[in-house]
Amino acid sequence: MRTKIRLRGLVALVLALALVAAACGDDDDAATTTTAATTTTQATTTTTEAPTTTTTAATTTTTQAETTTTEAAFETTDLTLGYVMPQTGGLAVIVDALVQPIDMAAQEINDAGVSLGIVPGDSGTDPAVATVTVDRLLNDGVNGIVGPAATGVTLSVIDRITGSETVMCSPSNTGAALSVYPDDGYYFRTAPSDVLQGPALADLMTQDGVTSAAVIYRNDEYGAGFNEVLVEALEANGVGVQAEIAYDPNQTSFDAEAADLAAANVDAVVLVTFAEGAQLVQALIEAGVGPADLATYGTDGFKDSVTPDAVDPDDVSVLEGIRGTAPSAAPPNGEPTFPDRFAEFAPEVPTIFSAQTYDCVMIITLAAQIAGSADPVDYVGEMNGVTRDGTKCDRFDTCLELVAAGENIDYDGASGPLDFTDVGEPGIGTYDIWEWDAEGNVNTLDQIVAG
Repeated sequence: MRTKIRLRGLVALVLALALVAAACGDDDDAATTTTAATTTTQATTTTTEAPTTTTTAATTTTTQAETTTTEAAFETTDLTLGYVMPQTGGLAVIVDALVQPIDMAAQEINDAGVSLGIVPGDSGTDPAVATVTVDRLLNDGVNGIVGPAATGVTLSVIDRITGSETVMCSPSNTGAALSVYPDDGYYFRTAPSDVLQGPALADLMTQDGVTSAAVIYRNDEYGAGFNEVLVEALEANGVGVQAEIAYDPNQTSFDAEAADLAAANVDAVVLVTFAEGAQLVQALIEAGVGPADLATYGTDGFKDSVTPDAVDPDDVSVLEGIRGTAPSAAPPNGEPTFPDRFAEFAPEVPTIFSAQTYDCVMIITLAAQIAGSADPVDYVGEMNGVTRDGTKCDRFDTCLELVAAGENIDYDGASGPLDFTDVGEPGIGTYDIWEWDAEGNVNTLDQIVAG
């Protein structure tokens, strides 16, 4: 029989770790055309220089726009987007991968003759921090919001954003709950839902010969939602799930979870975590059910947030053998030049949901151009159509040319063919199959398409 093990008094919506740093950057400053707000110093410097940068961009844009209007009788629409990204908190380790693509997209859009301003904001990987940021962005009158990154944080602010009839697009929310959330049609995401990833991970485990498994997951919307989809897929594949072990994302001791796993007597365990997964692995190792003892799998949250050094600073091989799935960082069906272009724009920055972030900016901006309005009420109806049922294009300038010519477009972006469903999310998902090696590196072994 399957043993259901759940902790009482868990906090359902909190995704942050126990220690959350103060918000980075001076978020009250003016919008900038490009931002690199990963530290307080960077954010302040960029904002200080913003008026000169924006004025220059606006002058160039006016000239280009006038030329476009003369040649094609088409006027571009200027807009300003805000972002709510984890400059602090449990997901701050990936903030560059999420912010730099926004800056890159803004630069390309401005170069194409459309004026796009960017207003930075910190989510803190924390609902309280994100709420303050969202209120500020809405008061600033942004035309759309990119983010937040974490599903639980998004659920804490989605009513504020969509209730104000402002479009929001998250590049990294994968929680299944958002597929059916009553957002009045103003919420979109470029990351595929865990409804697609759960079966992909289950298939990987089945192909590896797993016959019985346990799942240890953070008890929030991301973890509980992934667990539900994964368990259903595993059981459909004939894999017996002997234990579903939920934990409080804020706890610091995982001895009880390790003991429960040891008692489950399974072939494999799946860890659905964020950065706290490092402490969980430590407890599993001490209980004799660590990666060296038991086949261990993870999801994108674990892969992107946990490092060997956080588990054992003296052993880079401590995570060796852990494998799993994650939305593809460089999907083979994505716009082929994006990886090289991003590497040139942001050297040494990992591509964790970077393609998806870039695509959020592109889709919002193209929808506004089609509608001829920066007002979300006017362009929200174009968001899904940008990604399907039209002439294919994969770069902003070429897509804009088609729009100017009066054609319907099908934007196949950096993250691949998006084909948004009616609820504003990808109808297909491309996933990396990854594994840690003895040198402490995560290697992509293969890629699969689900949907």
